[in-house]
Amino acid sequence: MIKLAFMTSVCPDWDLDRILEAMNRYGYDGLEPRVGWSNRAGIQLDMPAEQRKALRERFQKHAKQIPCIATGCRFAVPDDSERSGHVAEARAAIDLAADLGASFVRTFGGEYGGGELHGIVERTAEAYREVLDYARARGVVLLIETHDAWCDSAHVRAVVERVNDPHLAVLWDLMHPARMFERPEETMGVLGPFTRHLHAHDGEFTGENGRLVTVPLGEGSIDHATPLRLLAESGYDGFVSVEVIHKPGSDHDPDPVLRQYAESLKTMVRGS
Repeated sequence: MIKLAFMTSVCPDWDLDRILEAMNRYGYDGLEPRVGWSNRAGIQLDMPAEQRKALRERFQKHAKQIPCIATGCRFAVPDDSERSGHVAEARAAIDLAADLGASFVRTFGGEYGGGELHGIVERTAEAYREVLDYARARGVVLLIETHDAWCDSAHVRAVVERVNDPHLAVLWDLMHPARMFERPEETMGVLGPFTRHLHAHDGEFTGENGRLVTVPLGEGSIDHATPLRLLAESGYDGFVSVEVIHKPGSDHDPDPVLRQYAESLKTMVRGS
């Protein structure tokens, strides 16, 4: 059965005690740390070894998981030096994931830059190849997310197929292909076999100039129920992770968000 997680970006001002309390209260099995962004939980790439060990043991004690480490690494950037920095960051995230027992590291494609798409796909694939031996050695799978310039599922699949390595797979963010007018059945047909992790966040195109505005799950334009059903029917039993973003120190209350998403996602998963 599909399991529930949430990202630390939902609750950047919560410490681990508060996070675990909410996980128990609302029925979440996993936490997805967003490294590189401030979070009071203190889960970052420079986390000392003894803290990593203690965190892993604490989650095991509570029968909770850290399924994925979310980074901002971008593998398509055209500048060689910048791309090398992202590759190095990905290696550090792989270490953190392995130390915490996480199976996955989330990455982005990032902006294309100039040139033909075929060349961009090959450049991106080559950047992933640079780090996959390291991921394999540490038992971690890199995920390229349907995000930014890579919302078109065919482009994401092209990179994964070029690399052709089980240690590169897909994070299907349920919002972004839908923004490109892909139907869930279409995205499933292209990315379903490669999908290992999901992000959930709903929105409505009511902002200035049609900008997408975050709304409670089920009240927006993004169909979450259909992809969850299609994936469940295909045997997917991984996590769907809530990705609502709150700025640290801002006036926000994570509890209603986590409660509402948990209730809605559980209903959708049961219906699948």
